[in-house]
Amino acid sequence: MAVAAGRGWSAWPAPAKLNLFLRITGRRPDGYHELQTVFRLLDWGDTVRLRPRSDGAIRRVGALAGVPESADLLLRAARLLQQESGAGQGVDIAVVKRIPMGGGFGGGSSNAATVLVALDRIWGLGLGPEALGALGLRLGADVPVFVQGRNAWAEGVGERLTPLDLAPAWYLLADPGVSVATETLFQAPELTRDAPPATISDFVSGAPLGNAFEPVLRRREPAVEAAFAALARVGTPRLTGTGSGCFVEFATRDDADAARAALPAGLRAWVAAGALRSPLLDATGHPDTQGRRQEVQGTGF
Repeated sequence: MAVAAGRGWSAWPAPAKLNLFLRITGRRPDGYHELQTVFRLLDWGDTVRLRPRSDGAIRRVGALAGVPESADLLLRAARLLQQESGAGQGVDIAVVKRIPMGGGFGGGSSNAATVLVALDRIWGLGLGPEALGALGLRLGADVPVFVQGRNAWAEGVGERLTPLDLAPAWYLLADPGVSVATETLFQAPELTRDAPPATISDFVSGAPLGNAFEPVLRRREPAVEAAFAALARVGTPRLTGTGSGCFVEFATRDDADAARAALPAGLRAWVAAGALRSPLLDATGHPDTQGRRQEVQGTGF
């Protein structure tokens, strides 16, 4: 079960993610873009705290800097689940934020998925991953992969998921501290929108698939270019998602820690392990946990 966080509260992990590559292969009739990516979940992220209520109210406890309640995905997820399921219960929601906002590490989407999965259990709804993933897609394209809880090859807008077994790895993550609206990036005239489709075999073979947004952000944001320059001294940097977050992959924690120590002091950077599956599955006692259930305390949550 989830770790208690005080009287009546439970705590649930909301892991971050990386996009190991990101291609745009075309535009759909509805105006959305066709994407290809691989989602890598991390054993590090936010912690969502929930306390059930009997009066049906859904409330946020504590402020979330820069996020009004109307835009808070935690609250939107709970209200959507309540509305669609007909649940009469409510919930108080708090979050311990570690994932930087606007970095492309999936914090908001992961928070929303954790609320859906945890409340499905707390409220006794029994909807399961497929139904919760469909609800999550209404909140954001990245939400379904966090509901599914497995590393995955993704297509469409990111909702068509094929689970992948990825080798253990450690990541040096960096946050340049800037944020550019995704809509703005998609409108950039220099963005490559017609890349030839890749295959899973291309990815597995190590073909350089890249991130379509990397050259756009590096040209537009000096802080991103500076982060890439610093990371290039210790490895091969990549951009994650459509945010400004960057990362370098390493085979061992020692290598990742040594690389972090070599970075300039002014660059916010940290090390996290790639997860074989979402810690949220362990916290909910998913049937294929196979003895891997972890407590939130003592991990990256």
